[in-house]
Amino acid sequence: MLLPTLLWAEEYPSFQELVDAAKENDIIVPPPGTYAGPVSIEKSLVIDGQGKVVIDAGGKGSVIYLDADGVTLKGLRLTNSGSSHNDIDSGVQVRGSFNVIKDNVIDNTLFGIDLGQAENNIIRRNRISSKPVDIGVRGDSVRLWYSFNNKIIDNVIRDSRDMVVWYSKDNLIARNDSRGGRYSLHFMYSQHNEVLENHYEDNQVGIFLMYSDSVEVRDNYIAHAIGATGMGIGFKETSDVDVHNNQILYCAIGIYLDVSPYDPDATNRLTGNVIAFSGIGIQFLNDWQGNILENNRFKGNITQVMVAGGKTANRNTWSSNYWDDYEGFDQDLDGIGDRPYELYSYADRIWMDVPYAQFFKGSPVLEVLDFLERLAPFTDPDMILRDEKPLMSAEAAPNE
Repeated sequence: MLLPTLLWAEEYPSFQELVDAAKENDIIVPPPGTYAGPVSIEKSLVIDGQGKVVIDAGGKGSVIYLDADGVTLKGLRLTNSGSSHNDIDSGVQVRGSFNVIKDNVIDNTLFGIDLGQAENNIIRRNRISSKPVDIGVRGDSVRLWYSFNNKIIDNVIRDSRDMVVWYSKDNLIARNDSRGGRYSLHFMYSQHNEVLENHYEDNQVGIFLMYSDSVEVRDNYIAHAIGATGMGIGFKETSDVDVHNNQILYCAIGIYLDVSPYDPDATNRLTGNVIAFSGIGIQFLNDWQGNILENNRFKGNITQVMVAGGKTANRNTWSSNYWDDYEGFDQDLDGIGDRPYELYSYADRIWMDVPYAQFFKGSPVLEVLDFLERLAPFTDPDMILRDEKPLMSAEAAPNE
């Protein structure tokens, strides 16, 4: 594999020389210190930096080009990649299978770890951050392209752009902690992936599923996705997704649904989630159908559910959710409200229909108008949704 032309002054010893001198399946434990990269690995090796080895690419290319199977990289600090998006300058570019990249610090690199047509790799317990530039021109923390059966687990990600999964399936993304980025996790044309127990906070978007079917999103914590495009979980023409037992808190929009499910014979199942303290709990782009929303808890949202254009969300299935603004009673003490929960669109429909009026969402003026129209409506309000069996207590909604 040809490395980029380097203008890197050889202040540090070459790490490439250690790799070239090793035999297939050797274990390399370099002496502590800083070494010059980039490095190309084309044979099976174990490289253990023991937390004492730095590889510095000198601002050109990727720090490590991994074009082999069965390589382990651990205990290294990989730093100072180039800044080329076209070349995907990274801490590690992976083009092989059955590799393990764990317990490394990857910093001041444009992209963190790039997997291209790579299968059965493990990316574990790494700490990844991008270059200190504007968020839109940073690279991605982990990027998967046509890559299958990989495990991206237990990584700590700070101030990168996105984690992206393109045309990839059967990957596990679990227990990662990502903050200070744009998309914590973004799927494009990727099916049959699992997203479990991640912590996504202070990113512009939590999880976005675009044309990506049959994904399981479970037990994640998503908070403070704010700003003009802030949302906890977003769907774009996506079908057959399970969104279960997630906490979605303090977001501009908790869940956003755009023409999803796209397959008319499929459903999306949103169950057991907490959607709380957000501007809008769930927003539908239009009056789509095919979503099943059961046993969720809606608490402290300014607007529980909205449909753009003032249409209805009642073509979806709503059952056994907890609504903190429910005004009914439970005379038989079975934990279910005696009458359905019904959400109507009153004066607050103004900001739903007129984009510029969204500035006044939650303002005292709209609250007064809303109160007056509820008190003495001039026209029949539109029903947004009806939940036949509203739960009386948030604790009654199952966690399993």
